[in-house]
Parts: sequence; C-alpha cells; structure tokens
Amino acid sequence: MATTSIWRVKGWLGKVVIYVENPDKTANPQFYMQEDLTGQDGQNLSDVIRYAVNSEKTQQTDNENCTVVHRFVSGINCSPSTARDEMLAVKKRFGKENGTVAYHGYQSFAPGEATPEMAHEIGKKLAARLWGGRYQVIVATHLDKENHLHNHFVLNTVSFVDGIKYHRTKKDYHDMQTVSDELCREYGLSVIEHPQRGKSKHYGEWRAEQEQRPTWRGLIRADIDEAIRQSMTERQFFENLRKKGYEIKTGKDISVRPPGKERFVRLIRNFGDDYSIEAIRRRILAQSRPERPAPEPRPTVIRVRLFGSLEKARKITGFRALYLHYCYLLGIFPKDRTRASLKRLHFLLREDLRKLDAITAETRLLVRNRIDTAEQLFSYRGEVQQKAESLIADRKELYRLSRTAAVKTDKGKTAEIKSRIAAISDELAGLWKELALCDGIAVRSGIIKEKIKTVREDENQRKENRENEHIRRRSRTNR
Repeated sequence: MATTSIWRVKGWLGKVVIYVENPDKTANPQFYMQEDLTGQDGQNLSDVIRYAVNSEKTQQTDNENCTVVHRFVSGINCSPSTARDEMLAVKKRFGKENGTVAYHGYQSFAPGEATPEMAHEIGKKLAARLWGGRYQVIVATHLDKENHLHNHFVLNTVSFVDGIKYHRTKKDYHDMQTVSDELCREYGLSVIEHPQRGKSKHYGEWRAEQEQRPTWRGLIRADIDEAIRQSMTERQFFENLRKKGYEIKTGKDISVRPPGKERFVRLIRNFGDDYSIEAIRRRILAQSRPERPAPEPRPTVIRVRLFGSLEKARKITGFRALYLHYCYLLGIFPKDRTRASLKRLHFLLREDLRKLDAITAETRLLVRNRIDTAEQLFSYRGEVQQKAESLIADRKELYRLSRTAAVKTDKGKTAEIKSRIAAISDELAGLWKELALCDGIAVRSGIIKEKIKTVREDENQRKENRENEHIRRRSRTNR
C-alpha cells in the first residue's frame, strides 16, 4: 500500500531540489538553507544535488562505519548532478521563470512491505509514467527510519517539449494514486481497493501521528468527539462546540472554524462519513448519559520565604519573559500540570503543543545567553555566523591540503586532516542549529505575541458572556 500527494512550491528552485535530499526534512518545506548555499550565489552552482549524493536518507550501508554500497537518487529527463541547472535552462528557454517553480510530491509505503530498492524502482516508474514524456523529475527515496520508507519527487513546471506549464488538478491527484496502485499490484504490495472519503491524510499529518505529535486537524476532531460525548441533543452538541470557540456553518456538510484560524474545515471531507450530521445524531442518541467536563483543578498554595527585596530584584523582560510566559501557558512547566488542564487550553495554544521541542530549544537559547531584545538577538546571531564562516574557511583549507600530493602519500597526515575536518563539521552542525533557533525566535516571537493577545481577548469575551448569561438567569428568576 502506498499513499501519494503533490503540491506546488514557490520561490527559489534550488531550495526544493536540495530539500528533497535533505536528511533532516520530511514535510512540506518553507525553505531550507545549506551551509554554503544562499538564494543569491546558489543560482550559479552547477551541482546542487551533491547534498543528495551524501545524504544518509538516500544511501544504504551495511553498518555505520562502512562505505556506501547503494544510492537512491535518480533523474527522469535530467541528471541528478545538474538537475537544477537543467530545469532552469528549460524555464529560461521558454521565458517562464516566474510563478510556481516546481511541484513537490511524495509516495509513502506501508511499514515493512517494500525494500529500499523496490521503493526506488516503483518511484522511478511512477514518475516516468506520469511525467516522463514531457517534464524533468528528480526521484529520491528516503530511508530515514526503518518503518518509514517513501519517495520524494521534484517536478519542473515547464515542459521541455513545448514549454507548456504543468497545472495540478484533482484529476492529477487521482491519476497519481491510480498509477501508484497499479505499480503496487505489479510488485505484490497491498492496495486499498475502495478508499473512503475523509480517510486519507496529508503527509505532514500522517507523519505527526506516527511521531505522536498533535496536529490541528487532530485537535479539531478531538474537540468534536468530546462535544459529542458531552451532549444529549444535536442542539447541545453545537452549543458545546461554540463554547470551545468554534464558528459553525451547517449544510450538506458541517463546517467548523476553530478560534484563530482563517478557514472553515468540512467534517465529512476531512474526517469521513462518521462525522456527517446523521452519524453525529446516532452517536449522541446511543449515549445513556452525557460525559461531564473535568472539574477545574483547585489552585495549590505554595508557601515561600523571601530573602532580600522584590523592588531590588531584577525582572526578566523582552524575549525571555515572553517565551517563559508562553511555556507556562503551554504547560511545559510546572511539570505537574494535569491532562485535564491541558485539554482546556485555547485552540491556538494546543496547536503549538506539537512544536514543544522547538519552543523549548529557543527558550533555552534565550535564557542561556540572556537575550531580551532584537538587537541582542541579531548581535548574537552575527557572532555565531562569523564563527561559522571562519570554520568554513578553515575546513576549505583542510580540503585543499587533503588534495595535495604531500598529504595523499602520507596516511598519517591524511587521517589527521580527516579527523580535523570531522571535528569542524560537528562544530558547524551545532552552529547551524543555533542560527536556525535565532531565525525561529525572530519569526515566532511576533506570532507568540499575537496568539497571547488573541487568547486574552477570547477569554475576556467568554468571561463577559458568562457574566451576561448569569445576569439574564437572575432576572428571569426574579420575575
């Protein structure tokens, strides 16, 4: 069994070509920056696929210390080593260098069904049958985990035959899955013969579920299931959803919009026929009694002894204060936060539960380096960048020395230089993570501020609504 999907990519073509071979990325990217490759000078590089050749995800080895015995990167109508330049040449020839630069697709196999060689062969045949007559395609098989074997495709949008641009339609989704199923049958793999609507998942959602991370669609479904369990009538179900902050539109399919989101989500389309209005009614009627919401936890009283003066104590401000407060809201600390309290989190906060690792790492960087302002953040980033550039220059010099005759003929010097190169590469890896965290803080800090503002506004509105409802009930009673 193999699931498929394809989506458009805008921006610099070199980014997505490198991404497909990047061992650290497995979801639809916004961008990926290689250490010595930027949007400006990257256009002049002839070998943007060299990362793929060295990628652990596209290689198979007998053990950790042996040499590569097989590679899983192929090109359809292009060479992997020059694919990016070949794709750009076609775009330039037909004067279609703007707009969508490529389409990024994937084909994911059921755990344990296919071997890496078989998966790559199927991927090449799929690309050849769908696009081989007109377009250039890169096919890369990722071997990032034993139970996660999948192909990635980068499809040039401009045909090398006549310059006509590829436009993805619903038929393309269907054709891709149909041809994939045909190939799976040819190779003796399982196929879902009668797929139900709402049962398929986006790759990122499937991946998050495999790693037991929450997704925003999963949060919506959990809220709907909880609203059903707490209801005895259809009207009560919709009221419970509204109490959670959802906007609702009814028709052939129920559409809900969670707080803080711009778009409505159709229940049948996303979750299947079990979430039609008829199915929800049946689930409500089948219950003997509604589930009671978890009671509010009693606040714990902690007694502390203060030494010194609060007035003289230094207050944490800026980025550190923002991130520490957000970590508290998310329940990262204190550690004894109950599951019931986490369930009552605002939807916008629960959505970030899947980003806890990144948020925690960014918080630690801010606290460790006492960064409170944007100026301090970019100053620190500049220091890290300068150190990284210095190490890159040192490593390039070592690469140059390793190619000299004096070193090649001396095994001891060769081993020493390789060891120094490896040490620099390890240090650079840490610096790249620091730079990525700095960039993440620069972007996320503004988002966090807006989310906290929205959450407070929603909480104030709900509090006001509860007070108004209490006043109305008292007025009815007094009559």
